[in-house]
Amino acid sequence: MTPPVASVDGNSAKNTVKPAVVSSCPQLVVLQKRSDFLAAARARRQGCASMMVQARARGDGDPTIRVGYTCSKKVGNAVARNRAKRRLREAARFVLPHEGLPGHDYVLIGRAEATAARPFEALKADLAQALAKLHK
Repeated sequence: MTPPVASVDGNSAKNTVKPAVVSSCPQLVVLQKRSDFLAAARARRQGCASMMVQARARGDGDPTIRVGYTCSKKVGNAVARNRAKRRLREAARFVLPHEGLPGHDYVLIGRAEATAARPFEALKADLAQALAKLHK
């Protein structure tokens, strides 16, 4: 942990601790606009056993990796859809900073019963394999 950094005015009572920032990993930002999801839907896609991955190069010079998650009602009720999206979020958090390309948008689409039931290591491997095929 880094030592406390004194405030600008020199008041030691207002010391704050700044967290370490890993600059080598691009930042993940969640897609929220419908237009971003639609643009990713028109781009390249790759299916795997547990999900469908859509990838789009933005070309705007922004080095962040943006990611969106979606599960249709075919996946199940609200509880099943939320569970599938939670698993997709965690898999993306582990895989995308290393396998994803800066300046790209990714949309992860859950599959009925497969996304929630697949072992987590296999889910991460599926995402890494789909990204490798998309970036060929």
